[in-house]
Amino acid sequence: MDSVFRRVRIESLLLRQCLAECLGVYVLIVFGCGAVAQVTTSENTKGQYLSINLGFALGTTFGVYVSRGVSGAHMNPAVTLSLCMLGRHPWRTLPFYVFFQVFGAFLAAATVALQYYDAIMHFSNGQLTVTGPTATAGIFATYPADYLSLWSGFVDQVIGTGMLLVCILAVGDRRNTRIPPELAPLLVGLVVLVIGISMGVNCGYALNPARDLGPRLYSYIAGWGEQVFWAGGGWWWVPLVAPCVGALVGSVVYVLLIEAHHPELDLHLEKADQCQTVDNKLALELEGVELDLNSPKGCPNEGQEGKKAASGKGEEG
Repeated sequence: MDSVFRRVRIESLLLRQCLAECLGVYVLIVFGCGAVAQVTTSENTKGQYLSINLGFALGTTFGVYVSRGVSGAHMNPAVTLSLCMLGRHPWRTLPFYVFFQVFGAFLAAATVALQYYDAIMHFSNGQLTVTGPTATAGIFATYPADYLSLWSGFVDQVIGTGMLLVCILAVGDRRNTRIPPELAPLLVGLVVLVIGISMGVNCGYALNPARDLGPRLYSYIAGWGEQVFWAGGGWWWVPLVAPCVGALVGSVVYVLLIEAHHPELDLHLEKADQCQTVDNKLALELEGVELDLNSPKGCPNEGQEGKKAASGKGEEG
């Protein structure tokens, strides 16, 4: 079996990263949307709203564990965009990451639909509807509450995703709080949990364009029809655009208020510490240190470090 694995091993780093992102998002959505499906089709007899929060939170945690060592576990186009903006991820890989993140969410939605097909058909009396008392499209994508305007929903998603990025950057900022690398995925999951508990009632806290678009595309193809795009006053674009805006705002806020003011002494100590904790690619990426892939010890590339030091930049489911 080992010889078979060696023959199919992928040499391209970018492709390995994209596949890791795809699988990480897949894990997130299977658990998250699976929780929504169980609560919805059982009419709250096999779970409540908190079950959905826990499904997405734990899905995020294990998705990060699955992918962080290969791709950094972005699992969210808004996160990837923010890291590119901060100079901690190459812009050229952005479209590839985004495509595979959306694709992973699409495959996960198809998996949930397959697993819950009979339950969905029984609950909805065989009618795949987007709105109404037996609506099931909400199992896959987010939709606004009846009282919510598009503008209010946009603001809701900007605030929620902004808080997500502030907390993610804090978790990865070892010059702020030295969190054991093994705990980072759990803490990111807890961030998703607290956002769901405190900010989920208006429109389901998508926070992630891939989490919403992939399952929405699946529900469109699988029989729910064009209404998945027009329901909620044409809601579909809000979970795509607002999280990106919120992620950029949250990133800038954290860097300007916290990260930019760390003493230089802490920066030098952190670089030395990173050589000993190189196995946690997520933490390194959050700190903006790229690895020299040709170095057997995986220490930061000296040339890149010198360039970053000269430019005066600090550097992050």
